[in-house]
Amino acid sequence: MKFLIIFTYLITTGFSYATEKPNIKNLVLIKQPKTYEDVLFKDKNQKDVDLALYSGKLIILNFWATWCAPCKEEMPSLDSLQSNSRLNNLKIFPINIGQDDLSKSEEFFKELDIKYLDIYFDSTVTLAKKFKLRGVPTTILFNKEGQEFARILGSIDFSNEEFIKWLEQYN
Repeated sequence: MKFLIIFTYLITTGFSYATEKPNIKNLVLIKQPKTYEDVLFKDKNQKDVDLALYSGKLIILNFWATWCAPCKEEMPSLDSLQSNSRLNNLKIFPINIGQDDLSKSEEFFKELDIKYLDIYFDSTVTLAKKFKLRGVPTTILFNKEGQEFARILGSIDFSNEEFIKWLEQYN
């Protein structure tokens, strides 16, 4: 009987842990996931990228700028997150909203040894306005249905194991 009680406790606490919000102070969960129309931005060749084409994927939009020190601090862990085999359905779009040109952005990525992320732009800050960004970095997470379910205001360590375990449930 003791074994059954302990076993039941371990099972239930393990499941509740997986669905709880990780202990990251600037992670905000969206109670009613939001859907946005026309989420468009540019790739490094100035071609349109439409987020709607990535339905069925876990999406992260990370808004950054080359002059942003916290962006520089978190970008390597964001790069590592993109290559994490436990998150094989994840697509990360780091979107430069700092009005920087491609060469300055490429230099930023090269300096930080970014290998798994591509550069995207929102030069007209259309998305920044649509999402009502208050600063950079800001990271928006979209579930497989294309709905915003969480937002990170400011920088975090994307290699945080608690964060990765939480994110796995949306993968």
